[in-house]
Amino acid sequence: MTQTVFIDGAVGTTGLEIAERLAGRDEFSMVRLPDEQRKDPAARREAINDSDFVILCLPDDAAREAVALCDNDRTRFIDASTAHRVADGWTYGFAEFRDGQRDAIAGARFVSNPGCYPTGFLALLAPLIAKGLLPADWPYVMNAVSGYSGGGKALIERFAQEPDLGFRSYGLNFDHKHLPEMKAYAGLTHDVIFAPSVIRAFRGMLVDVPLHLGAMGSARADRLLDVLSGFYAGSRIVSVQGRGDLSELLISENDAPTDRLELFVCGNAQGDHARLIARLDNLGKGASGAAVQNLNIMAGLDETAGLRL
Repeated sequence: MTQTVFIDGAVGTTGLEIAERLAGRDEFSMVRLPDEQRKDPAARREAINDSDFVILCLPDDAAREAVALCDNDRTRFIDASTAHRVADGWTYGFAEFRDGQRDAIAGARFVSNPGCYPTGFLALLAPLIAKGLLPADWPYVMNAVSGYSGGGKALIERFAQEPDLGFRSYGLNFDHKHLPEMKAYAGLTHDVIFAPSVIRAFRGMLVDVPLHLGAMGSARADRLLDVLSGFYAGSRIVSVQGRGDLSELLISENDAPTDRLELFVCGNAQGDHARLIARLDNLGKGASGAAVQNLNIMAGLDETAGLRL
């Protein structure tokens, strides 16, 4: 049976990429509003209540308002904003990061899409902390670089208008919107020290968590690699590799879209120093691809349908 989907905020970067992934799929029928009605509360209310699924690609306050426009107990929501990521009654939409999460998403009415940076961080650390290989009370540090599309239209325009801008470090006040979900879903005692930056590439992301395993009294790098490899074995989206012959990890200025998530464990010869690194597309598994994957799971379909793998 065809199910209806309304993307509220369909003209933004995330919404457009979700629509591209859903294009041509017979399982879904898209509910669309004319441009002049996109911000009309009455038109949005009707579209929301007429749809089986609503995907919110909106600023946080607008996402909360959209949920409040729903007058029924049938319509199911996927929120790509930050508004509901740690909110009561919402299921975290990261199927792979812990056992049982996929089933929770399948049965949920309200699903919050993870942030792009937390996707990399949690994929690397959450399984290792859950299995006792890394401590939950360690003050973790995360360095990360992202393509500028993650900043939405304003940052995309800035990079277009400032051709000499190659690197932008931000979050210097330690108050980043992704911190609560990283702490909550990794089960950490302390906030993460997060150093995000943006580079002159449209899309792509590297999330890098350095670990002094010797000082932590934790398992060595090879053991972390073995556990992560076993945990994600069989996944069609997440892959795990060791250092091996790896000498560098790259983001190109015009990388093609992908919904894959690649994890790497790099260690020194003694194995007491490690870097856990995730590479993903901030618009793919970090946003639009994750939303489509969650939609597939909630609709009882092959979760990789429509994804770019």
